[in-house]
Amino acid sequence: MRLKPILISFVLGALTCTQWLPAHGQSTPPYPTKPIRFVVPYPPGGTTDLVARGIGLTLGPRLGQQVVVDNRGGASTIIGAEVGAHAAPDGYTLLLVTQTTLSINPNVYPKLPYDATRDFAPITPAVYFPYVIAAHPSVPANSVKELIELAKAKPGTIKYSTPGTASTNHLAGAQFESLTGTRLVHVPYKGSGPAFTGMLSGEVDLIITGIATVLPQVKSGRAKFIAVCADKRLANWPEIPAVGETPGLKGYEGGTWFGVVTRAGTPRAIVQKLNREIVATLATPDLRERFTAVGFEIRTSTPEEFSRFIKTDMARMGQIIKGAAIKLN
Repeated sequence: MRLKPILISFVLGALTCTQWLPAHGQSTPPYPTKPIRFVVPYPPGGTTDLVARGIGLTLGPRLGQQVVVDNRGGASTIIGAEVGAHAAPDGYTLLLVTQTTLSINPNVYPKLPYDATRDFAPITPAVYFPYVIAAHPSVPANSVKELIELAKAKPGTIKYSTPGTASTNHLAGAQFESLTGTRLVHVPYKGSGPAFTGMLSGEVDLIITGIATVLPQVKSGRAKFIAVCADKRLANWPEIPAVGETPGLKGYEGGTWFGVVTRAGTPRAIVQKLNREIVATLATPDLRERFTAVGFEIRTSTPEEFSRFIKTDMARMGQIIKGAAIKLN
């Protein structure tokens, strides 16, 4: 009889512990419960902005929360990348990364305010943006074969413009030179607009840029396509030859990719949910049509595949940069 109060206290204590454990054992809180910030490391109005806003407008309703685009342009994407690298690891800050952010910058800057391999949790690649080689109408070459012949006949005289040194456009040109054994002259401009104007005015002979940028001028006769920087012709523009069609250049690919990451340390369940929803967003017919119409190719994967791709691409870009002796002052 004396043991009864002790036994009752023990049972009540056990029940209390049982009720307490599940509530405190949850590893991942409900997500999302508030708006999500989508950092874009470029100014408003460019192709990256187009991609981020397209994803955000479709992704928001799927997640039941608003996705707010936050443009943090400047310093070769470093400013925006630093914001993403220092965000809380809770999935409420996404970062649109480009090849520049994760594959090129670590190979050309001795010190960065972010670590490309440790500070981010890859979610998925989003789109690939193939470049084209376009020329001023006065250039006496109308194909890759003729361009190579011209460049070899006049080494160091054919000039091509890009938005800047160590840009993805520049690396596409450097890779072309390496594969073809030619020596072109790279002319870096401060942005895509000035680079395009330089080609139209005849200051340079060629430009390596996106299809949508040059297409209106090709139609008006102020520029001409030489080839798309790809192994095969693009489905939307089958009339433009591919560099890879030229003997010895199979496998050549010049362009840039965009992807989505969040802060490293974000719970795996949140990263997986974001992956599922962003991949589904990019598969919607409306978004796919809008992106492919301006020259993008939709490319998605799992977080693990994206992580492996980033490491491989960083190494590949490093080889091109080293081979071309590309340096930033």
